Amino acid sequence: MTGGTIAAARVLHCVPSYRRRLPQPVAQANPVLVCTLLGVASWTGELPNSFVKRRLGIPPGEQRLSPGGVAISVVDQADWVLAAWLLLRPVRRMSPREAVESFLIVAAAHLPINLIGYAVGARTSPL
Repeated sequence: MTGGTIAAARVLHCVPSYRRRLPQPVAQANPVLVCTLLGVASWTGELPNSFVKRRLGIPPGEQRLSPGGVAISVVDQADWVLAAWLLLRPVRRMSPREAVESFLIVAAAHLPINLIGYAVGARTSPL
């Protein structure tokens, strides 16, 4: 995931309209640094949630249909955002509100993508 993130950043950094939409500190930072941090966030963010799931006896790729299990599945959709919030601090400090908004947007976008993946057989579970 880190390699793909860095490759996408290198391409997108060459697009002025993309850079204009970024927060100024991010637009001015080295794109390889920013995307290395985001790539690392994508896999380190998974670790705490996976740890909790294993302690609860939930196997990899599985979920529980209880309210707690659904909450864990929702958090699982955007857990990397919390890691990115911390790892990107040297480049740009997001406010807690921005972090929560980012988490909600990523989770909301990820859920329908998972459902489509499940519908076409690319995933074994809908969440």
